[in-house]
Parts: sequence; structure tokens; C-alpha cells
Amino acid sequence: MLLLILFGLITAAYLGLIISFLYGWKRLPDLKLKVLPAENTFSIVIPYRDEAENLPALLKSLSGIKYPAEKYEILLVNDASRDNSREICETFLKDFPLLNIRLLENERQTNSPKKDAIKTAIESSNFEYIATTDADCVIPANWLHFFDEMIREHNSEMIAGPVGFIQRTGGKKPYFQNFEEMDFMSLQASTIGAFGIEKAFMCNGANLCYKKALFKEGSGFSGNENLASGDDVFLLQDFRKKGKKVAFIKSEKAAVFTNYQKNLHGLIQQRIRWAAKTSAYTSLFAKFTGVIVYLMNLSLIIFTVLAFMDLFSFQYLMLIFLLKFNADFMLIFKAAKFMNRESLMRHYFWCSIAYPFFSVYVASLSLFKGYEWKGRRFNR
Repeated sequence: MLLLILFGLITAAYLGLIISFLYGWKRLPDLKLKVLPAENTFSIVIPYRDEAENLPALLKSLSGIKYPAEKYEILLVNDASRDNSREICETFLKDFPLLNIRLLENERQTNSPKKDAIKTAIESSNFEYIATTDADCVIPANWLHFFDEMIREHNSEMIAGPVGFIQRTGGKKPYFQNFEEMDFMSLQASTIGAFGIEKAFMCNGANLCYKKALFKEGSGFSGNENLASGDDVFLLQDFRKKGKKVAFIKSEKAAVFTNYQKNLHGLIQQRIRWAAKTSAYTSLFAKFTGVIVYLMNLSLIIFTVLAFMDLFSFQYLMLIFLLKFNADFMLIFKAAKFMNRESLMRHYFWCSIAYPFFSVYVASLSLFKGYEWKGRRFNR
């Protein structure tokens, strides 16, 4: 009976969390872009390391930005690339002489190369707002217009936007990439839901904008320099703690698109990198969410084992699994529909079974060991 009560309490907390995200999703209004005359100025910051394969698509999307050229600059920061990424950027600079583009070299100061690269660019930037994306992404033509209107109409000081995956035609997608996208949809749905209930704790640096003065005011990434990731999340939590106005662009037209991981090992390493920073969260709601999600998935595994040992009822196990299964489906389906990826949901059943094992495995590894990323080893 005590085991059932414990499992029931964890499930109730988890369902309450999902319901709050569903409510937040509904509460956050959709944004219809008006494409007003441009007003604010932006420094687009893009760190890169060994991205020769991805840079051409990114640079092509940057060349298609619909925003007055005098109101933005592009800062490409080379983080000790070992391929011809730098040469690709130099060619881009020559091919588009009318664009305000600068090529910078990362100035390493901490254990986080990406944070150092962003800081290097910000210190060299000329405009009021910083817009960040990743080198393996493509951006929409009206990207800066979305940020501009959010700033003008809502006085937003930090703005996050949606991120999706680049869809290739032809060839069957590996199963792990469907799982990766499903997992990402759950994170995006939770992100939007949390913004909707004014408890924002997650965002994605691939589609982010913030006031440069706020970054400098708060000493940038001070306090979490030794964590390799978190250039986006820690800023968001710090700005919220200081009462700054944060917002999310709820429009699929504002989405930045990125690439899937190439293999399962890369996906696991990426997720360990993301999970490694959760212990340093300053948001109590973020910590609560992380703990409840972990306990929910761990409980499903433990009680499944107990059920096979005849120490727990299969009926109660199936009831709780179905409650989680349906709650998660409602939340993830919202994100899939939002990104026009409803077809992804045909993989939901097997993903929902694999997810507890994957998430507990990744979370456990993040607590005890480091990870590899971009050819570097980061210790715990």
C-alpha cells in the first residue's frame, strides 16, 4: 500500500505539471506578424566549430534576411575549427559585401567555449539587441521582424522562439531521429506552456534575442562559466529572477530549423550535455519540474520490475502508465501540430515506452560522468 501511495503521489504531481503546461499553452496567444517598419537594431551572434557541412545552409538563410541592412550586423565567431569552416565564412563575406558581416576568433576564458564565443561577440557588437542562433540552423527571412515587433509591442527584454528540425526528402529517417524529434517536441511544448503560466525556465539559444545592456548589467554568464552548456537557460532564469520581461514568439513562421544528430551516440551526448546543467538551475520551478519528470520515469521502470516480480499490481501499473501516456500525448500533439509535424505522432507509442529508459539513463550519466561535444571532452 505504501508503494502505491508513493507512486500515486509522484503521478499526481506529474499530471499536475502537464496540466499546467497545457493551460499555459492555451493561455499564450499566437502571434501574427504585421511586418512593421523596422525600428530596433540587432547583432546576430553565431559561434561555430567544425561546421563546414552546415554553414552553407545557414549563410544562405542569413543572406535572405528581410530587414534593413543598416539595422543589423552578423558576427560569426570561429571556435578553433579544424575544418574549412573559416574559409567558408570568408567566402560568404566576399560574396555579400553589402551585408555588415564580421569574422571573429573566440577568446577562451572559461570551461565553456560557446559562452566565451558569445561573450567575445557581444563585446565587439555595435547594436542594442543580441540575436543568437547555431551554426547548424537555418533562419526565417522575417526573423528580426518578429523580434522587433515583440520588443515594440510588448516591451520584451528577452525573447525566445520555436525550433524545429530540417526535413529531408527521400530516404527513410532512422528511428532514433524520430525519437529525438519526439523528445524535442515535449521540451518545446513544456517551454511554451511554462511561458504561458509565467514560469519560464527553458529556452533555446538557436532562436533567442535579448537586450545587450541586460547581459552586461548582469555580468554576462557570471556564476555558471564552468558549465559548458546553458548559455540560454541560465540567462533566462537570471533575467526572470531580476524581474525582466521575457516572452515567447508563438508562431511557427518564426521557427528556426536545425539538423538531427547523425547517430544515437551523438544524441545521447547532446542530452547528457543538456541534463548536466539542471543541478545548477536557479529557478525552483525548473528544479521541481526536473525532479518530478525524473521520478515519474524512474518509478515506471522500478514498478514495472516489481510487477514482474509479483510485488506490485500490473493493473495499477497500467492505469498509471495510461494516465501518463494520454497526458503526454495531449501536450506533445500540440507542439507537433504547431510545427506542422502531426505525422510524427505515429511513432508516439514506441517512443513513450522507450522514453523512461532513455531519460533515466541520460539523467544518471549526467550525474556521474562527463561527455564529448564538438571533439572536446567535458568532465563532470
